[in-house]
Amino acid sequence: MSDVICTVCARGGSKGIPRKNVREVGGKPLIGHAITDAIEWGRADDIVVSTDDSEIAEVAKEFGASVPFERPTALATDEAPKFPVIKHAVEQKERNRSERYDYVVDIDATAPLRQPQDIEDCYRAVTEDEQATNAYTVHEADKNPYFNMVELDDEGFAALSKRPEESICRRQDAPTVYAMNAAVYVYERDFLDTSNSCQGEFTRVSVMPPERSVDVDDEMDLRFVEFLLEHEEIK
Repeated sequence: MSDVICTVCARGGSKGIPRKNVREVGGKPLIGHAITDAIEWGRADDIVVSTDDSEIAEVAKEFGASVPFERPTALATDEAPKFPVIKHAVEQKERNRSERYDYVVDIDATAPLRQPQDIEDCYRAVTEDEQATNAYTVHEADKNPYFNMVELDDEGFAALSKRPEESICRRQDAPTVYAMNAAVYVYERDFLDTSNSCQGEFTRVSVMPPERSVDVDDEMDLRFVEFLLEHEEIK
């Protein structure tokens, strides 16, 4: 059996949606969905929330997560990247338990349509591959750089972002590309010590369907999630 920690990173500030992590959607706050998914997944020895916000901390505890420390101010700014926040959370928890974890599973609070099986699929993408050091969830992109995504040159003229070897007339004929959906990230523990991002030499992906891949960033995303939960019975 492997020792697994689930991290949920949820700071208090949010520009797109004020107090986003405690906004209710589908009958529970966003962070509640993340914690519930981690609990129902069932493999985590510890579920830890990293936050600088007292309300988020209280809600997290109500849903069954632990909040054993307050996130440092330097890691709670708009500019702070997420990877160091995860590292900090894991190191703090390991210091308390005097033992290292084998795997770190980061569950994003902004992906409330994710299901426990999506966590399991991403976890297995790492644990069942001897070379893989980490994995993250994706969905097939609705826009394709070989077909309908363009970049502008210095003079403002457009060209395809990636030039195919042969002309492509249908998007279905273009090479498949994926969009990261920010739902689940899985890391071998040692990977955190040697990397500064979620992208490594031996990174795998776990494909989720687009209807479960909404990343809540603004009010429109929130309304769309509410619609899906109400009419499509995704969860």
